[in-house]
Amino acid sequence: MSDYASIYWHKMDAWFEEDEEVFVHAKDPYKRVDALQTSREVLVKLNGETIAKTCKAVLLLETGLPHRYYLPKKDVQMAFLQPSDTITRCPYKGEAQYYTVTIGDDKYADLCWYYRYPTPELNKLANYICFPQGKVDCYVDGVLEQRPRSRWD
Repeated sequence: MSDYASIYWHKMDAWFEEDEEVFVHAKDPYKRVDALQTSREVLVKLNGETIAKTCKAVLLLETGLPHRYYLPKKDVQMAFLQPSDTITRCPYKGEAQYYTVTIGDDKYADLCWYYRYPTPELNKLANYICFPQGKVDCYVDGVLEQRPRSRWD
């Protein structure tokens, strides 16, 4: 058995990596996820309406995925957001809860998400909201970010 395979084991209805429980699926040892504080100005617009603006974002860099900006709730126009029942899970970040965004008569189901209790490694994301650049206009220091192409955008 390889060293990598030997660290995973099953114990009474749960999977473990050493003594830590593994959720969703095993982590890829070649994948990296970093959360970095940034003082860049991040502005999020949807249909021309500003829905968030901050200089206290967290930049998430994850192997194989577009970078993401997570914004503090205090810098988001929460009047546009309604809680959704949707929940997804990620072994790297934890359990995500979603918001639907409504602007005028337009509804965008599950447009943005946050991690109430992220994994300890990514605690900086706790209660910060992510608006994926593929679905909104995201300006960083006044420059419109190119919309990434991924299966999630």
